[in-house]
Amino acid sequence: MTNPDLSKSGTGVFAFGILSYAVFFAVFLYAIGFIGGFFTPTTLDGTPTGPVEKALAIDIGLLGLFAVQHSVMARPAFKRWWTTIVPEAAERSMYVLLSSLALVALFTFWQPIGGIIWDAPDGWARNTVIGIYLLGWVLLLYTTFLIDHFDLFGLRQSWNRLKGNKYTPPQFYTPSLYRIVRHPLYVGWLTIFWAAPTMTVSHLVFALATTAYILIAIQLEERDLVDAFGERYVEYRKRTPMLLPRLWRRREEPTTAAKA
Repeated sequence: MTNPDLSKSGTGVFAFGILSYAVFFAVFLYAIGFIGGFFTPTTLDGTPTGPVEKALAIDIGLLGLFAVQHSVMARPAFKRWWTTIVPEAAERSMYVLLSSLALVALFTFWQPIGGIIWDAPDGWARNTVIGIYLLGWVLLLYTTFLIDHFDLFGLRQSWNRLKGNKYTPPQFYTPSLYRIVRHPLYVGWLTIFWAAPTMTVSHLVFALATTAYILIAIQLEERDLVDAFGERYVEYRKRTPMLLPRLWRRREEPTTAAKA
Protein backbone atom coordinates (compact mmCIF):
# COMPACT_ATOMS: atom_id res chain seq x y z
CA MET A 1 0.00 0.00 0.00
CA THR A 2 1.34 3.42 -0.96
CA ASN A 3 2.07 5.95 1.77
CA PRO A 4 -0.79 8.50 1.49
CA ASP A 5 1.27 11.36 2.86
CA LEU A 6 3.70 11.08 -0.01
CA SER A 7 1.24 10.16 -2.75
CA LYS A 8 -1.42 12.86 -2.34
CA SER A 9 0.30 15.20 -4.74
CA GLY A 10 3.49 15.89 -6.61
CA THR A 11 4.01 18.80 -4.22
CA GLY A 12 4.42 16.46 -1.26
CA VAL A 13 6.85 14.22 -3.14
CA PHE A 14 8.88 17.23 -4.32
CA ALA A 15 8.99 18.73 -0.81
CA PHE A 16 10.23 15.38 0.49
CA GLY A 17 12.86 15.32 -2.27
CA ILE A 18 14.08 18.80 -1.30
CA LEU A 19 14.23 17.81 2.37
CA SER A 20 16.20 14.65 1.60
CA TYR A 21 18.64 16.58 -0.58
CA ALA A 22 19.13 19.24 2.10
CA VAL A 23 19.95 16.56 4.68
CA PHE A 24 22.35 14.91 2.23
CA PHE A 25 24.12 18.21 1.50
CA ALA A 26 24.57 18.99 5.20
CA VAL A 27 25.97 15.48 5.77
CA PHE A 28 28.27 15.89 2.75
CA LEU A 29 29.75 19.09 4.19
CA TYR A 30 30.08 17.57 7.66
CA ALA A 31 31.84 14.50 6.23
CA ILE A 32 34.60 16.70 4.78
CA GLY A 33 35.48 17.89 8.27
CA PHE A 34 34.78 14.59 10.03
CA ILE A 35 37.11 12.52 7.87
CA GLY A 36 39.67 15.30 7.40
CA GLY A 37 39.76 16.20 11.08
CA PHE A 38 38.85 19.87 11.02
CA PHE A 39 35.95 22.24 11.83
CA THR A 40 33.53 19.56 13.15
CA PRO A 41 32.69 18.65 16.77
CA THR A 42 33.32 14.95 16.11
CA THR A 43 36.14 13.56 13.98
CA LEU A 44 37.42 10.24 12.76
CA ASP A 45 40.71 10.73 14.60
CA GLY A 46 39.55 12.15 17.94
CA THR A 47 40.78 11.35 21.43
CA PRO A 48 39.94 7.81 22.67
CA THR A 49 37.37 7.68 25.46
CA GLY A 50 37.08 3.97 26.23
CA PRO A 51 38.57 0.48 25.79
CA VAL A 52 39.91 -0.36 22.32
CA GLU A 53 37.81 -3.54 22.05
CA LYS A 54 34.57 -1.67 22.72
CA ALA A 55 35.49 1.17 20.35
CA LEU A 56 36.38 -1.28 17.58
CA ALA A 57 33.11 -3.19 17.99
CA ILE A 58 31.04 0.00 17.86
CA ASP A 59 32.92 1.36 14.83
CA ILE A 60 32.60 -1.86 12.84
CA GLY A 61 28.92 -2.00 13.75
CA LEU A 62 28.35 1.54 12.47
CA LEU A 63 30.21 0.80 9.24
CA GLY A 64 28.25 -2.43 8.82
CA LEU A 65 24.95 -0.60 9.33
CA PHE A 66 25.78 1.85 6.56
CA ALA A 67 27.07 -0.87 4.23
CA VAL A 68 23.96 -3.04 4.61
CA GLN A 69 21.54 -0.14 4.22
CA HIS A 70 23.43 1.32 1.27
CA SER A 71 23.76 -1.94 -0.63
CA VAL A 72 20.44 -3.64 0.10
CA MET A 73 18.34 -0.59 -0.77
CA ALA A 74 20.24 -0.16 -4.06
CA ARG A 75 19.32 -3.61 -5.38
CA PRO A 76 16.58 -3.77 -8.05
CA ALA A 77 14.63 -6.49 -6.19
CA PHE A 78 14.46 -4.35 -3.06
CA LYS A 79 13.39 -1.32 -5.09
CA ARG A 80 10.53 -3.26 -6.64
CA TRP A 81 9.29 -4.21 -3.19
CA TRP A 82 10.00 -0.79 -1.66
CA THR A 83 7.93 1.03 -4.29
CA THR A 84 4.86 -0.86 -3.12
CA ILE A 85 5.26 1.11 0.13
CA VAL A 86 6.56 4.50 -1.02
CA PRO A 87 5.78 6.31 -4.29
CA GLU A 88 8.20 5.44 -7.07
CA ALA A 89 9.09 9.13 -7.48
CA ALA A 90 10.16 9.27 -3.81
CA GLU A 91 12.13 5.99 -3.77
CA ARG A 92 15.51 7.55 -4.52
CA SER A 93 14.95 10.44 -2.12
CA MET A 94 14.09 7.96 0.63
CA TYR A 95 17.29 6.03 -0.14
CA VAL A 96 19.32 9.25 0.04
CA LEU A 97 17.68 10.27 3.31
CA LEU A 98 18.24 6.91 5.02
CA SER A 99 21.85 6.77 3.78
CA SER A 100 22.40 10.25 5.19
CA LEU A 101 20.88 9.28 8.53
CA ALA A 102 23.14 6.21 8.68
CA LEU A 103 26.10 8.56 8.26
CA VAL A 104 24.73 10.89 10.95
CA ALA A 105 24.73 7.89 13.30
CA LEU A 106 28.33 7.15 12.33
CA PHE A 107 29.39 10.77 12.92
CA THR A 108 27.63 10.81 16.30
CA PHE A 109 28.64 7.47 17.77
CA TRP A 110 32.05 6.85 16.18
CA GLN A 111 34.64 5.86 18.79
CA PRO A 112 38.22 7.03 18.14
CA ILE A 113 40.88 4.43 18.90
CA GLY A 114 44.09 6.47 18.81
CA GLY A 115 47.56 5.33 17.81
CA ILE A 116 49.52 6.93 14.97
CA ILE A 117 50.31 4.90 11.84
CA TRP A 118 51.87 7.85 10.01
CA ASP A 119 51.97 11.60 10.47
CA ALA A 120 53.00 13.87 7.59
CA PRO A 121 55.34 16.63 8.75
CA ASP A 122 54.16 20.23 8.69
CA GLY A 123 54.90 22.20 5.56
CA TRP A 124 54.72 21.14 1.95
CA ALA A 125 54.31 17.40 2.71
CA ARG A 126 51.27 17.86 4.95
CA ASN A 127 49.76 20.50 2.68
CA THR A 128 50.18 18.18 -0.31
CA VAL A 129 48.29 15.35 1.40
CA ILE A 130 45.52 17.74 2.46
CA GLY A 131 45.35 19.01 -1.13
CA ILE A 132 44.98 15.44 -2.44
CA TYR A 133 42.26 14.83 0.17
CA LEU A 134 40.30 17.89 -0.95
CA LEU A 135 40.86 16.94 -4.59
CA GLY A 136 39.15 13.65 -3.81
CA TRP A 137 36.02 15.55 -2.74
CA VAL A 138 36.12 17.68 -5.89
CA LEU A 139 36.46 14.52 -8.01
CA LEU A 140 33.58 12.91 -6.16
CA LEU A 141 31.25 15.88 -6.67
CA TYR A 142 32.29 16.33 -10.31
CA THR A 143 31.59 12.67 -11.05
CA THR A 144 28.05 12.93 -9.67
CA PHE A 145 27.31 15.58 -12.28
CA LEU A 146 28.72 13.37 -15.03
CA ILE A 147 26.09 10.73 -14.23
CA ASP A 148 23.27 13.23 -13.50
CA HIS A 149 23.67 14.64 -10.00
CA PHE A 150 20.00 15.48 -9.55
CA ASP A 151 18.84 12.02 -10.63
CA LEU A 152 21.39 10.37 -8.35
CA PHE A 153 19.99 12.24 -5.35
CA GLY A 154 16.32 11.94 -6.23
CA LEU A 155 15.47 15.50 -7.26
CA ARG A 156 14.83 14.79 -10.94
CA GLN A 157 12.34 12.07 -10.08
CA SER A 158 10.39 14.26 -7.65
CA TRP A 159 10.52 17.24 -10.04
CA ASN A 160 9.05 15.15 -12.84
CA ARG A 161 6.29 14.03 -10.47
CA LEU A 162 5.56 17.67 -9.58
CA LYS A 163 5.37 18.67 -13.25
CA GLY A 164 3.41 15.57 -14.25
CA ASN A 165 6.15 14.41 -16.62
CA LYS A 166 7.01 10.78 -17.20
CA TYR A 167 10.32 9.81 -15.61
CA THR A 168 12.86 8.13 -17.86
CA PRO A 169 15.89 6.60 -16.11
CA PRO A 170 19.39 7.62 -17.28
CA GLN A 171 20.69 5.69 -20.26
CA PHE A 172 24.08 4.03 -20.52
CA TYR A 173 26.84 6.30 -21.78
CA THR A 174 30.47 6.99 -20.90
CA PRO A 175 31.23 10.70 -20.49
CA SER A 176 34.61 12.18 -19.60
CA LEU A 177 36.26 10.20 -16.75
CA TYR A 178 34.09 7.16 -17.50
CA ARG A 179 36.19 6.65 -20.61
CA ILE A 180 39.25 6.23 -18.41
CA VAL A 181 37.91 4.10 -15.55
CA ARG A 182 34.53 2.46 -14.92
CA HIS A 183 34.11 3.86 -11.42
CA PRO A 184 35.57 7.37 -11.04
CA LEU A 185 33.08 7.99 -8.21
CA TYR A 186 34.77 5.28 -6.17
CA VAL A 187 38.21 6.61 -7.11
CA GLY A 188 37.13 9.85 -5.45
CA TRP A 189 36.01 8.00 -2.32
CA LEU A 190 39.22 5.96 -2.10
CA THR A 191 41.27 9.14 -2.43
CA ILE A 192 39.29 10.69 0.42
CA PHE A 193 39.68 7.64 2.65
CA TRP A 194 43.44 7.20 2.21
CA ALA A 195 44.77 10.76 1.77
CA ALA A 196 45.22 11.32 5.49
CA PRO A 197 47.96 13.66 6.73
CA THR A 198 47.66 11.84 10.07
CA MET A 199 46.68 8.18 9.81
CA THR A 200 45.47 6.87 13.16
CA VAL A 201 44.30 3.35 13.96
CA SER A 202 40.71 4.64 13.80
CA HIS A 203 41.30 6.08 10.36
CA LEU A 204 42.99 2.89 9.18
CA VAL A 205 40.03 0.77 10.35
CA PHE A 206 37.69 3.16 8.55
CA ALA A 207 39.77 3.16 5.36
CA LEU A 208 40.19 -0.63 5.26
CA ALA A 209 36.50 -1.30 5.93
CA THR A 210 35.25 1.23 3.38
CA THR A 211 37.72 0.02 0.76
CA ALA A 212 36.52 -3.57 1.25
CA TYR A 213 32.93 -2.35 0.98
CA ILE A 214 33.66 -0.50 -2.26
CA LEU A 215 35.25 -3.57 -3.85
CA ILE A 216 32.21 -5.66 -2.91
CA ALA A 217 29.77 -2.92 -3.98
CA ILE A 218 31.40 -2.73 -7.42
CA GLN A 219 30.70 -6.42 -8.01
CA LEU A 220 27.04 -6.03 -7.02
CA GLU A 221 26.63 -2.84 -9.01
CA GLU A 222 28.20 -4.26 -12.14
CA ARG A 223 26.00 -7.33 -11.96
CA ASP A 224 22.97 -5.03 -11.96
CA LEU A 225 24.42 -2.98 -14.84
CA VAL A 226 24.96 -6.09 -16.95
CA ASP A 227 21.35 -7.10 -16.25
CA ALA A 228 20.16 -3.62 -17.25
CA PHE A 229 22.36 -2.92 -20.30
CA GLY A 230 23.51 -6.34 -21.42
CA GLU A 231 26.28 -6.64 -23.99
CA ARG A 232 26.91 -2.88 -24.08
CA TYR A 233 28.11 -2.93 -20.49
CA VAL A 234 29.97 -6.21 -20.94
CA GLU A 235 31.99 -4.67 -23.80
CA TYR A 236 32.57 -1.49 -21.81
CA ARG A 237 33.85 -3.54 -18.88
CA LYS A 238 36.26 -5.42 -21.16
CA ARG A 239 37.88 -2.30 -22.57
CA THR A 240 37.82 0.02 -19.52
CA PRO A 241 39.70 -0.63 -16.26
CA MET A 242 37.78 -0.66 -13.01
CA LEU A 243 39.67 1.88 -10.86
CA LEU A 244 43.23 2.35 -12.13
CA PRO A 245 43.56 3.97 -15.56
CA ARG A 246 45.82 2.30 -18.11
CA LEU A 247 48.92 4.19 -19.17
CA TRP A 248 48.54 2.81 -22.67
CA ARG A 249 45.61 1.84 -24.89
CA ARG A 250 45.13 -1.64 -26.26
CA ARG A 251 45.47 -1.76 -30.00
CA GLU A 252 42.05 -3.28 -30.53
CA GLU A 253 40.27 -0.66 -28.41
CA PRO A 254 38.34 2.11 -30.15
CA THR A 255 39.59 5.63 -29.58
CA THR A 256 36.23 6.88 -28.35
CA ALA A 257 33.73 5.34 -25.99
CA ALA A 258 30.34 4.34 -27.26
CA LYS A 259 27.24 6.17 -26.13
CA ALA A 260 23.88 4.56 -25.74
